[in-house]
Amino acid sequence: MADGRTTVLLSVLMFAAAAAFVEELNDSFMETKGDDEIWLIKFYAPWCTFCKQLDPVWHQIGSELRSLGSPVHVGKSDATANTGLAKEFCVRTYPAILMLKKNIKYNYSGARTKDGIMDFANRIAGPLVRSLSSLQLFQHAMSRHDVMFVYVGATSPLKGNYTSVAEQLIVHTYFFSASRDVLPKAVSLSTLPAVVVFKDGTYFTYREERDGDLKSWINRERFPNFSQIDSYTLYAMGETGKLVLLALVEEKHLGEESLRYKSLVESVAAEHRESYSRDMYFGFMAGSDYISGLVMGEIIVPSFIVVNLSNDGYFLPPGTVQTEHNLLDFLDGVLNGSVQGHGGNGAFQRVRRLVYDTRVTLAARPAVVNEDGTPLLTPLLGSHKKTSKKKSD
Repeated sequence: MADGRTTVLLSVLMFAAAAAFVEELNDSFMETKGDDEIWLIKFYAPWCTFCKQLDPVWHQIGSELRSLGSPVHVGKSDATANTGLAKEFCVRTYPAILMLKKNIKYNYSGARTKDGIMDFANRIAGPLVRSLSSLQLFQHAMSRHDVMFVYVGATSPLKGNYTSVAEQLIVHTYFFSASRDVLPKAVSLSTLPAVVVFKDGTYFTYREERDGDLKSWINRERFPNFSQIDSYTLYAMGETGKLVLLALVEEKHLGEESLRYKSLVESVAAEHRESYSRDMYFGFMAGSDYISGLVMGEIIVPSFIVVNLSNDGYFLPPGTVQTEHNLLDFLDGVLNGSVQGHGGNGAFQRVRRLVYDTRVTLAARPAVVNEDGTPLLTPLLGSHKKTSKKKSD
């Protein structure tokens, strides 16, 4: 019994110690903060379930950043009480995670995990462009990043443009610079200065006449050509304006058909990159729940689907896809308009989605009953009205 009380007491003390590294912020924050301070802030609502689930993670982040000697201050603010501060940061959903550095605000839209948020904080807190001064540092960076952008060469207008793009896109990816002799000898660059992206086991050099403006090119290239994709990554891909071809497979223990679907997408991604990489990403997603919500209907696994998250649209193969040739015909049809698109964000679809989301929410809500088993309706309706004001990310 004593051991149990001791364990509980230690847990309470550990939580209290972690909480000491997270500051509660109010509407006076912008006037009282230091000009050079860097802040990671969570905006929450007292009634928000997702905010409460994030709270212990948030205190762990505050404690770990402090123990690492990070310059990042960690705070949180009740957006329903501190409406002026919430308006300053354009908070629309809960929980909202943002960073403030030199009066520039950066929004975090990734998974609500400690590792994801810590990586975001470290990326924003550090220099916009990180210098790689040796081959060893270059190789270390390569081992840590699936996609890596590197400026190669001396000071130039291209470097100024690269730095400007880094300021806008640092929220999504890291940016590096290096001299030519730092790169592996196998990397061949015809001219300097150059901007190079390293990914998928190879590298590609930016050319303005072929690739358009630098920001658009970096935005398009910041994902691997083929990867496992979750819902957060899918929406981030949609922000680039590119389509995404997905193989939907089982969540665990992929069957023979799922493996074939996944292999077909991976093969097309690798062998036909030049034809499709400007317009499309490729990947696979475990399970169909998320995509079923997008299409507002049941999706059978395994399946192929092309999604356009910039407008919540999607395309389904008009026939059976057995071969790579069938899959290429499907992709060509999507791009040339001969395959019919579905969904979208028009007025009719928005009303349809509202009805669908309401039906799914009510179906998923656990029943509230009296002692005799009869439905207890009033608390259920009251709870729904209270929690439907804001929708979590």
